[in-house]
Amino acid sequence: MEPFEEIYREYFRDVELYLLALCRDAQLAAELTAQVFFTALEKYPEFRGECHVKTWLCAIGRNLYLSHLRKAGKDLPLEESMIDPGVSIEERLEDHDQAMRIHKVLHGLPEPYKEVFSLRVFGQLSFAQIGEVFGKTANWACVTYHRAKSKIQEAIK
Repeated sequence: MEPFEEIYREYFRDVELYLLALCRDAQLAAELTAQVFFTALEKYPEFRGECHVKTWLCAIGRNLYLSHLRKAGKDLPLEESMIDPGVSIEERLEDHDQAMRIHKVLHGLPEPYKEVFSLRVFGQLSFAQIGEVFGKTANWACVTYHRAKSKIQEAIK
C-alpha cells in the first residue's frame, strides 16, 4: 500500500474536481474534499485494495455529497436551455457559457445518470471504474452514461 501522504498529493485535485463537477459549488467541493481525505485517513487501514484508490476516494466523496444533499433537502429543478443540437456535448463543454448551461441541465438529472456522466466526463474514469463505484458492471456504466448523455441532449434541444 502507498503511504497516505502520497495518495493525498496524487489524488487531491482529482477528487476536488470530481466533487466540483457534482455540486457546482467551489466552497462546498473544497469542504467535501477535506472530509473525503479525513474519512479516508481514518478508513485507510481497512482499505483492501479491491478497487483503485482514486475510485475508492471518489466513492467516499459521492457518499458525502449525497449525505449533504439529504441533510440540506436540496433538489434543484432542471433548467431548459437552447444550444445548437449539431454540436456534441464534449465540444460544448469547451465553451464556458455552453458548459454552464450543460452543468445546469446535468445538475437536474436524476441519479445515477448525473453521477455516471460526471465520473466519465469530469473524473475521466473508465466504465470499469465507474462500475466499481456503484458495485455494477462496466457495461451498466456504459449504458447509463449513454442514457445520461441522451437525456442531456434532449433537455438542451
